[in-house]
Amino acid sequence: MLTLFSNRLCLRPLESQDLAAFCAYRSDPEVARYQGWDAPYALERATALLEEMQRHAPGTPGHWTQMAVERLGQPGLIGDCAFHVQADDHQQALVGYTFAREFQGQGFASEAVTRLLGFLFDDLNLHRVSAYCDVNNLPSARLLERVGMRLEGHFVENIWFKGAWCSEFQYAMLKSEWHQRQQ
Repeated sequence: MLTLFSNRLCLRPLESQDLAAFCAYRSDPEVARYQGWDAPYALERATALLEEMQRHAPGTPGHWTQMAVERLGQPGLIGDCAFHVQADDHQQALVGYTFAREFQGQGFASEAVTRLLGFLFDDLNLHRVSAYCDVNNLPSARLLERVGMRLEGHFVENIWFKGAWCSEFQYAMLKSEWHQRQQ
């Protein structure tokens, strides 16, 4: 069972008792705005996601691993983060994150993503980790820069998303950059 700890957080497998809170913050239109789902986020969808997670070991190439994020000593879901080791290149992964609006702007997402990067580089020994965000999602872009990821690309109207052409930023970090940052 993959469980990661940071100063204030525990990142652990998503469990059935998390699903109500998971659906609640993912149903917030502001939280869902730049994400790949529409609000409301149905309990059936969350249940299917949980079942998919339970079928694969964390880090299985080609499958997302979704992790619940809660504060240490304060049970209750405040958000989630995820990683996806690429099926065609097991040395690379994508990361993503979603936090309830009341827990945004307090450094929890940065702390969770930093801890996740540590796991991906130090424990899974990956070479490269990437993340994408909508160019209009400036808080997410700032978060990726804060954790040390580098802006590598600005894709202009590259994705049809929620009824419109949207542009994305691509961020990345190499294992060597992670280790240099830790010194």
